[in-house]
Amino acid sequence: MNTIDTRIAELGYTLPVPSAPVANYVPYVITGNMVFISGQISKIGDNAIGGRLGEDLTLERGQEAAQLSALNLIAQMKAACGGDLTRVKRVVKLGGFVQALPSATAADIPKIINGCSDIMVKVFGDKGRHARFAVSAPSLPLDVAVEIDAIVEITPL
Repeated sequence: MNTIDTRIAELGYTLPVPSAPVANYVPYVITGNMVFISGQISKIGDNAIGGRLGEDLTLERGQEAAQLSALNLIAQMKAACGGDLTRVKRVVKLGGFVQALPSATAADIPKIINGCSDIMVKVFGDKGRHARFAVSAPSLPLDVAVEIDAIVEITPL
């Protein structure tokens, strides 16, 4: 077990099996030393967090949803790195979408995506600090609460 896998276990996280695409796209694309990871939703197995901020999704539940997306992102990173997360040089950028009503408090959108950002920093340390956007959307696939994509720099083989 490498240092990143050890840290994940120490934090009490379990990475899911990377999810397969639900449409005509691939889970990630590697070009040079960059990995572009498709949006990962707030669903692992049968555990899905749905809802809409301003309707039936609380800030705390939204942060839990973003944590599920984070674990899915890390699982895709691991697949892209051939199983070796020590190849992650930097989490460059996250793009976060929160399903929300127009009347939802805009200040809560970035707080929700912090659920993902915090995990990236806990797992990867300074390499997990990233640029980011966090926006609301009226609907997301499968009625999930959160979807987040990522750009990651890796060490080439």
